[in-house]
Amino acid sequence: MKHLFFDLDRTLWDFDKNSESALEILYDQLDLHNHLRSFRSFHTKYKKINADLWYQYAKGRITKDELRTKRFRDTFAHFDVKSEELTSKMADGYINLSPYQTRLFPNALETLTALKEDNFELHIITNGFKEVQFIKLEKSKLAPFFATVTSSEEVGVKKPNPLVFNTALSKAGASAKLSIMIGDTFDADILGAEGVGMDTIFFNYRKEIPKNGYKVVDYLLEIKDLL
Repeated sequence: MKHLFFDLDRTLWDFDKNSESALEILYDQLDLHNHLRSFRSFHTKYKKINADLWYQYAKGRITKDELRTKRFRDTFAHFDVKSEELTSKMADGYINLSPYQTRLFPNALETLTALKEDNFELHIITNGFKEVQFIKLEKSKLAPFFATVTSSEEVGVKKPNPLVFNTALSKAGASAKLSIMIGDTFDADILGAEGVGMDTIFFNYRKEIPKNGYKVVDYLLEIKDLL
């Protein structure tokens, strides 16, 4: 194998912790304690609403702009807070703050360094919004490791659509049979890559029950042992 393709969010960049950090900053900046019971109750409800809306976005049922505002509007509505001003400030503030948070999964940089030293060429394939993914890579010091970055937004469809993977392979000058996809979402990352002939490694940080016949790691440092 020569080319390793990584998902970004929830594989290298700790999306959940970085998102929570950005939201907590905004909660304080906008004095949301005057409107809501606690940050914890707000965050718990937001996570559920956001996950549901991301699913709809992945299925093409809502647009990016709808997702960005509706997740906050619906969360506020649950607490009987109806303010387009707060909704707009949260939506804009979150996009401005979240990609600048830099928490990575344990040993992410060490793993990437070891793989580069073993002469693997590294790439990113992400379903995240294009304009923020490059900020995440730069600010978290991941950018120098990767030869190419392919976002589903630039392709026009999302993983697991084969066009995303084929575009990434073409951009990297890589053949599927000499490439491995590493990601945390089984359907989007693993089955999607498998569908175009790539080998895969499932990053199972959630400790799900792995499917038989697939390479699985619970920690990033374990990747090197499978190559």
